[in-house]
Formats: sequence, structure tokens, C-alpha cells
Amino acid sequence: MPHDLLADLAARGLVHQSTDPAALAGWLHTPGRRIYCGFDPTSDSLHVGSLLPLTVLRRVARAGHEAVALLGGATGMIGDPSGRSEERNLLSAEQLAANLEGIGRQIRAVLAAPGPDGAPPTGRVHVVDNAEWMRGVGYLAFLRDVGKHVPLSQMLAKDSVQSRLDRDGGLSYTEFSYMLLQAWDFVHLSDQLDCRVQFGGSDQWGNITAGIDLGRRLRGRELHAVTCPLLVKSDGTKMGKTASGAVWLDPRRTSPFRFYQYWINLDDEDAGRCLLRLTELPLEEIHALDGLRASAPAARDSQRRLAEELTRLVHGEAGLAAARQATAILFGQEIGGLDDTQLAEIFADVPSHEFPREALAGEGLALVEALQKTGLAQSASKARQTIQQGGISVNNRRESDVARRLSSADLAGASMLVLRSGKKSYALVRFR
Repeated sequence: MPHDLLADLAARGLVHQSTDPAALAGWLHTPGRRIYCGFDPTSDSLHVGSLLPLTVLRRVARAGHEAVALLGGATGMIGDPSGRSEERNLLSAEQLAANLEGIGRQIRAVLAAPGPDGAPPTGRVHVVDNAEWMRGVGYLAFLRDVGKHVPLSQMLAKDSVQSRLDRDGGLSYTEFSYMLLQAWDFVHLSDQLDCRVQFGGSDQWGNITAGIDLGRRLRGRELHAVTCPLLVKSDGTKMGKTASGAVWLDPRRTSPFRFYQYWINLDDEDAGRCLLRLTELPLEEIHALDGLRASAPAARDSQRRLAEELTRLVHGEAGLAAARQATAILFGQEIGGLDDTQLAEIFADVPSHEFPREALAGEGLALVEALQKTGLAQSASKARQTIQQGGISVNNRRESDVARRLSSADLAGASMLVLRSGKKSYALVRFR
């Protein structure tokens, strides 16, 4: 267990900026310190970008301190302008409540999940909602008690504000107030939990330091900030964005298989950086994987280890097992024990063709015809030739009978089966 949390985070590339490292290190020398990070409920699920602060909170708990995850039940009603080119749409009360429930459940699960050693973080974890202390606070009272102590010049000087003021759309007063609310969160948590450190992404520096200044003005208290680099790819684009959209932590939005495949398909440079920042693997093992990646990149050992660790963290052992099974099927393992939803997910990117269910009745559907209709064979003669040569599989079982006909017994799910030509050409066949 690391004792010097700040040094541990720095060694993994998780420190972008911090206030007074010497004073911060001194404060962290005492076990049981509380450190918080905020999560705004912009959706009912977190995405992979949230794994970075969640990983840091896990490391906080493993270092013998207490991790505080702040849900933005109040700030989520406004929306953080940091890193945004336009104002967020305001959420309804019902959507906000659903989002809070969704991300709260995910945060608790990830922070309690076992690490590579099989044990969960040992430090205490707190999950709080800033609506608890903001609900019922009057506007005039807040301006008198808090707003009076925040200079306008300080707020206007923040990069997150300046970048929006320079745009045509500008910045609404509602968004402008976000910084004030986050600053008060920091002071409130320092009052109630003696929480003296706030952690966040590098785009949060302005909001966090506003809280530090407010704590000094209101309480004469020394508070600290630590930010991490944003989770981006080597080309500078945000990590977790794919052609089909964001990679979510909720399995209903991104299945364990697609989550696993996202990490498997990372570039080498991105995989090495993610092993360091997002996993709890010992540095020695990560350095060994760096060496393997340099000497045998085609083996993709780093990507596989990364995918295993993160899928287990987010989806548990059952999710990892399902992702591994689906991946093995893509590489030729016989298909069985899957439902239509899983089949459609695994083979979402391959050609498909739909037949009427009646085609499976009676004598059944000729395999040769199915190969033609799905595009796996250009003609009946080519289909027969490929079957005779052993190049065709039904549900990853090789077929050699050119007279083979498909029946309902061949369905891999309730209404689907999978054809393969050669090693990598697949087609999904649906029967309705």
C-alpha cells in the first residue's frame, strides 16, 4: 500500500497541477485524510473519462485515506461551463433524479470493487450529494453569506469563463454562477468532513481554486487542489469516443463485450498510458508490459491486460467472462449459450440478411442459398466450392456437405444463426 499518495499519483502521471506540493504532502502524511472529487449528473451513466477520477479515489482509499465522491444534485441543475463551447440543456427534475441514481450506483460499485490483489480499497468511502446542503438555501442569503466574498474580477479571470465570453454565444448568468456553487461545496465539505483537498480534471482548475480562495476568505483555512490530465488519446482526441458514440460504464448502453473490445483496440502508446493511469497493477508489471509491447507489439499483451483489468473493475468477473467468451467466438470458438441480444452485439458490424421464419420449416433453407443471400459467396457454384474445401462454418462449426440445409435446430439464439467463410468473413442470419 503506498503511503506517499502524492508521489504515487505523480509516478503514474496523474498529477497535472497542484497547490503547494510540500504543504500538501505534509497534510497527507497523517492517515485518514479526506479528499473529494465531484461528478455532475449530465447522464444516467458515467463514461470511460470518469474512470480517471474514480481510479484516483480508489488510490486515495488504498493509501489509507478516505475518498469522498460528490454527486452534483444541485450543480447538475445548472451545468458546468468548463470545457464547453455552448450551454448545456437544463435537466428536468425527473431526469436529474434518474441520473443521480444511475451514476451514484456506478460510483459505489467501482469504489468497492476488488483490485488486482482480490481485495477492495481499505479506506472509507463517502458518497454525498450537494443538493443536501443547497436545497432550501435562499438566493439572497447565499449572495450575502457566500457571493459577497468572491471578487468578480477573480471569476472573470478564469480560463473557463474567458473562453466562453470570447465566443458569440457568450456565457449565461446561470452558468457563470456554477463556479460559486462549486466553491461553496469545497468550503462546506471542509466544514463538515475536514476535507481539505479537491481533485479533478485539469479543466477544473479554475473552479477548484475559486473554492480555495473562498475557504481562505471565509474561514482563514488552507485548502488544496490536485488536478490530473484529461483522458485523451495520443492524437489529442477525447478517449471513450467511437464511431457509434461514447463508451459508457452502464452495460445497457455499452455491453461488457464492446467495453472490452474498446481497450483491446487501443493504439500501443495509448494502452501504455492507460495501464499506468487507470489500473492498480504494480509499476513493475506495467514496465514489463511496456517491454513486451516494444518487442512483440502484435501480441497486444498490454491491451489484453488493460481490457481485463478495466472490464473486471466496471463489470465484475461475470462481465469479464462474457466479454472473453464473445471475443473467443469472434476468433472461431463454437457458438452456444447466447441469446439474440448477445449475438446482435457481437456481430453488430458484420453483414446480415433476414429470411422468413418459414424458411427453416420442412426441408429447411439450403446453406448454398444462405451463403449467396448474405454475400459470403458470389454464386451458387462458388458457395459449393467453398463448402467442399472446408471453408464454411455454421455457428463456427465447419460444414462440408454441399447439400446441407438449415433448420430451426441450427439457431444459435431464438431467431439467429451465424455463418462464416474462411477465418474472418462473418454474416448474421435472422429469421422473423
